[in-house]
Amino acid sequence: MMTNKLALILCAVLATACTAGDEQDLSAVSRLKVDLGAVVKLGDVRPVDGVTAAGQPDEVGLKVFADKGYAAVIDLRSDSEDRGLDEPSVVEGLGMDYISLPVAGDGITFENARELDRLIKSYNEPVLVHCASSNRVGALLALSAFEETGDAALALEKGKAGGLKGLEGKVRELIGLN
Repeated sequence: MMTNKLALILCAVLATACTAGDEQDLSAVSRLKVDLGAVVKLGDVRPVDGVTAAGQPDEVGLKVFADKGYAAVIDLRSDSEDRGLDEPSVVEGLGMDYISLPVAGDGITFENARELDRLIKSYNEPVLVHCASSNRVGALLALSAFEETGDAALALEKGKAGGLKGLEGKVRELIGLN
């Protein structure tokens, strides 16, 4: 009887430890960048730390985010990039805030990463951050993570989870890995 109670207590302690460990587990970050096709098809999206990263959403995708309680869409695309829709009007028509933070290839800077972080933190509800492919999103998220932790490997991991690909060299250079 005493052995069963001890085993039960040990299991409870281990379960609690595993749950606490999961909060720091970066596998959750891998869900940061969403597959917009799956979001539209399944109507499901789960932000990581209140943020979802994506490429350019269409009107149907934006409606899914609005229906899931997203408060804002932060668009990193420049005015000259074609979105295929009047995104500000669509987003605002769905009851979300539309924020333009144009970031061209030379806009991958710590200053822009801080501004993006400030915008994200200004909302208590989830936000969608996008560019054309999520590459710029991932780059700024990586810089933000590096500034926060000083850990280059963690920063790159978070950036890749957010869509960082082609701009990885630029991020590596800025965080002192090249």
